[in-house]
This record gives sequence, structure tokens and C-alpha cells, in this order.
Amino acid sequence: MTMPLLFALVLLQDTDATAAPPAAAASSNALLEMVHNSGPVAFAVLILLAFASLFSWTIMISKWRSFGAARRRSSGFLRAFRKSGRLSEISAIADQFKPSPLVSVFSEIHDEYARQNNGRGLPRNPIALERAAATASSEALTAMEQRMTWLATIAAIAPFIGLFGTVWGIIDAFHGLGTAGAATLRAVAPGISEALITTAAGLLVAIPAVVGYNQLTAQLRDFGSRMDDFGRELLNAIENAAMLSNPNEDARPAEPRRRGF
Repeated sequence: MTMPLLFALVLLQDTDATAAPPAAAASSNALLEMVHNSGPVAFAVLILLAFASLFSWTIMISKWRSFGAARRRSSGFLRAFRKSGRLSEISAIADQFKPSPLVSVFSEIHDEYARQNNGRGLPRNPIALERAAATASSEALTAMEQRMTWLATIAAIAPFIGLFGTVWGIIDAFHGLGTAGAATLRAVAPGISEALITTAAGLLVAIPAVVGYNQLTAQLRDFGSRMDDFGRELLNAIENAAMLSNPNEDARPAEPRRRGF
């Protein structure tokens, strides 16, 4: 949110800066003045980066919230699954734990098991149950990855957009220097410093996006491994319960090994 905040300061700048320390106020005023004095191309680049920053932060916040909710619901679903005595009971309460991705894995495996032998006895085709688990896991991860490509794209191109604004500003500064005929550092320094603002803005947009993308990708990998583990745990529970239970009763899942989410 650094870029939208910067533009809010530029557009809503107060003329009263007496409360700030002199050095800090001078630095802040100099930065805002450079933004105000930017050319049309640099200013357009800054606006584009501001929208990119706002969009990336929106994606990251929404993903962190949805992933957190999915993790909490998954923990609750695992507890219910391990305490329940019948697969039919688990199926009846599974919808209460959405949007947990484990619910999708359970539903696919349970439905396939019911199609094979009406939810009783050993599954006739265990390979089909494994394929159902893999399909459910893949679909759940695909749904959770929505808009993640936008975050990666912003992280990759934001520095280059800022660099474009800098290059354009330097070209404009040297063109003005040649027109004025005053080939001194004092003459060209203000234009170059204003041009470098877009590069700094691009980095301010890209760095949080890179960190957020990597963190969210790590969480997605964790969800994927948890879904694979749960699928194997459920298949083992079905097979063990089918061998130990009376075929006239619903299949009972065996007590699985304890594992937190």
C-alpha cells in the first residue's frame, strides 16, 4: 500500500508542515516536490504503479484471509473425522467445514466408494479412489491459486515499469541540458533525481509482491501435501474399516495416527 499512500500524500498535501522536524519536513517536501515536478510520462508511470500496488495488496490480503479460514476449517474437519465412528456421519457434517480443501478430497473419495459398492466392504477398484483423491486435490489447489499469477506478474514487471520512467526522465533531462547549453552537474542533477523516483516506486511495488507471492506459494504447497496425506489416511481408514466391520454396517474408519494441521 506504499504507492497509494504516496499518491494520497501528493494529492492531499497540507501546506502546514511546521509540526514536523525541520530535516524530516525538508526531505518530505523535497520528495513531494519531485513527484509534482515529474513529467507526464513519469507521472503516468507512477499512477500505473499505484494501481498495481493497490491490486497486489488486495490479492495478498484476500488470500491470507481465505487461506487462514481454510486452515482453521481443515483443523476442525480433521478433528471431526478422527472422532467420528462412521463415514456416513462424516459425510453428513462435511459441508459445515467448507471451504476446507480436505472436504473436497473426502467428498470425491466417499462418492467414488459409494458408487463402487454402496459404501460397504472393500473397494472393488482402489486405483479409482486414488485417482479421485488426486483429482480433488488438483481442483482444490487450482481454485486456491486464482489471481496468484497477477501477483507474480506485478512482482516481475513493476521494477521494469519504474525503470522505463527513469530512462525516459533521464533522456528528457539530457535533452533539456543540450537545449540550455549549460553542461554542468548542477543543471542536470534535479532532472535525474526526479527521474529516479519511478525506479524507487517500482521497487516499492515489487518487493512486497515478491514476499507475498513466495509466502502464499509456500502455503499452497503445504495445503497440497496435507491433502495428499489426508487422502491416503482416508483410503487406509476405508480399507481397515471394511476388513474389521460387519458388512451389514456402514464402514467404520480405523483410528488413524494423530497428525495436526
